Amino acid sequence: MDRFDAMRVFTRIVELGSFTRAATDLGLPRATVTLAVQQLEARLGVRLLHRTTREVNVTPEGQQFYRRCSRVLSEVEEAEEELGPRRGGELLGKVRVHMVAGMAAHVVIPALPEFHERHPRVEVEIGTGDQAVDLAREGVDCALRAGNVDTPHLVVRRLTPMQQITCGSAGYLARRGEPRSLEALARHQAVHYLDRSTGKPYPLEFIVRGELELVSMPGTLSVMDSEAYSAGCLAHFGLIQAPAYRFAEHLAQGRLREVLPNARPPPLPLSLVHPYQRSVPPRVRVFMDWLAGVCARQFGSAAGRAPSPALR
Repeated sequence: MDRFDAMRVFTRIVELGSFTRAATDLGLPRATVTLAVQQLEARLGVRLLHRTTREVNVTPEGQQFYRRCSRVLSEVEEAEEELGPRRGGELLGKVRVHMVAGMAAHVVIPALPEFHERHPRVEVEIGTGDQAVDLAREGVDCALRAGNVDTPHLVVRRLTPMQQITCGSAGYLARRGEPRSLEALARHQAVHYLDRSTGKPYPLEFIVRGELELVSMPGTLSVMDSEAYSAGCLAHFGLIQAPAYRFAEHLAQGRLREVLPNARPPPLPLSLVHPYQRSVPPRVRVFMDWLAGVCARQFGSAAGRAPSPALR
């Protein structure tokens, strides 16, 4: 194993926190991974990792070496990719991105043929889930995140925020009536989306005369996943609030209806993030620029759009 390969092995051990996981991720025998670290430590004359039967801890020297390795490997990869077009080649390799499932299904994947037409040799791997992942540990290049992002060690690029609406199913509204004011919500129910850190439901949010109003409502169904949240609304359990793009088809076909359109929730911030310690390879940079453009077209055009009669 040459020096660059050994550096790649070491950085993945640090990021994944495990010799075994790093070996699996790189497709190498565990013994090879162990030997690579031993040879690095022997060459450098310092201990990089403290390993026990349960965990791997990085020494101060290991942390310093990891930062240098990440920078060097990223710059080598970037240099190789930048030379590709000069050799008559194209951008190639894999981009790993993470986002919520609804964003993938309704916004990104429908637009993805456009990206692949421009860069047919770039493979896109989309991971989905409501919970934020550790990008470095999971080997993810970038992620779309909704809400306020304050995670350290991430570079944050603010994108066009997403318009949100309050809606209920046609069956629920036929049974309960349509609320015409915030006071009328006292006679209604909501599907509760739980805060994972507290186990308590988030209140509904409304902008009234420029001020944010929070309303807590009763409900008989609580969820911790955006797909379950939507399903609860469609099953007539109560009102929900979510980005409007998610329900375009249901709204158009009358299964859901927007309520209180003159007191919509505040727009939901949207960010594109990537690990701070790495330079961005050209294929990832090009993909992130394309993704930012997709979000600007999708949400920028909707941001100033008045609610149509079908949504009232």
